Amino acid sequence: MYEPIRTKSVHSMAEPTPDFPHRTREEELDVRLAGHLTALLTVTDELRAHTPHPGLDDAAQRLAEQAARLRDGRAPLRAAPSTTEPDAAHIATLHQRAHTLAGWALVVATSRNDTAASTLAAERLAAHAAALGLNEA
Repeated sequence: MYEPIRTKSVHSMAEPTPDFPHRTREEELDVRLAGHLTALLTVTDELRAHTPHPGLDDAAQRLAEQAARLRDGRAPLRAAPSTTEPDAAHIATLHQRAHTLAGWALVVATSRNDTAASTLAAERLAAHAAALGLNEA
């Protein structure tokens, strides 16, 4: 038959205040958005090294500013661009990766109601879509 439980639940025996820090949803979104923007900055730096353009310079600066803002003023780490000689397929792959990262950043920025990051991500999404010829439909 049914035997009543005589011991306390594992959950009730847990500490009322855990010994590890928890982040709020907003903090988690900040971390995620900063990561997406930093990854997008890395790809942008790679594109700048292979196809110099003033628009990419401006984008890189704005991406670095937004990532630093989300990281409490700490500047994002910047990787050195590769030294390989790029071909058209490599450049297209970089634009595709940047397009994907900008899309992810746009989703997170929109979910946290960050107008500045949303605008920047949408601009980068459109720029990379244009570079890939995705707007020509």
